[in-house]
Amino acid sequence: MSHKASAPVYANFPAEKLTIGAGVAIFHLATERVVVCYHSRDGYWFLPKGRRNATEDTIHAAEREGFEESGYRNRVLPLPIKHRQPDPDEGHQRFVTEPLWTQLLPLTATSQYILSWYAAETVPKDVEESCSNASSVGAGSSTRNYVTPPPFPMTLTLRQRLAMDLLANASGTETVYEPKRHEGTGVDEDELLYISELLPIKDAREKLRGSVMEDVIRRAWEAVQLRMRLEDHERAQTVILN
Repeated sequence: MSHKASAPVYANFPAEKLTIGAGVAIFHLATERVVVCYHSRDGYWFLPKGRRNATEDTIHAAEREGFEESGYRNRVLPLPIKHRQPDPDEGHQRFVTEPLWTQLLPLTATSQYILSWYAAETVPKDVEESCSNASSVGAGSSTRNYVTPPPFPMTLTLRQRLAMDLLANASGTETVYEPKRHEGTGVDEDELLYISELLPIKDAREKLRGSVMEDVIRRAWEAVQLRMRLEDHERAQTVILN
């Protein structure tokens, strides 16, 4: 099921009546799974999301909320998606970190919530270890001292990224790196009730059936597959020319 876009609307909100938030679908690309959260008291499934902090970049907010609500460190993926934003690189910016969906949700009779949904990936082992080591410096729990991972390198292909999750074990055979799930990353009592799982994409969509969140996963995974095909085609053309 694909959601349809709502009709455009005119609306005006002063700062004290507007809340801006971000959500994220976090993929483990190597195993074709996506992070889905479950509210253990209220009994529903959802993708991690939340309000951005004052002066915080919205993409950073999506990554941080993804970590706080699911326990998985993540970074937004540049993908070949259609959008209406100007391209400062004169049309050469094929892969972008734009929202896949944006929702307008009323909070009260007089206040508005704007929620943008992004696609992200779990981080590779070296990035996880670097961020975990950095967050442990200073007082308090390392899971509370959130460290933003470096962005997905623009020169890195998805095939190269997949190879980074193949690790050699003691016997010399390859195993797939399992992303680390941090415990106790929720920032309030409600978030501490969340349980997160890395589910196969089909299963995750079934859990979220009929919601915009299901369509976020669908759109994101289609964009991942498209980027893979584009990069594979370019690689093949380069081999032919050489």
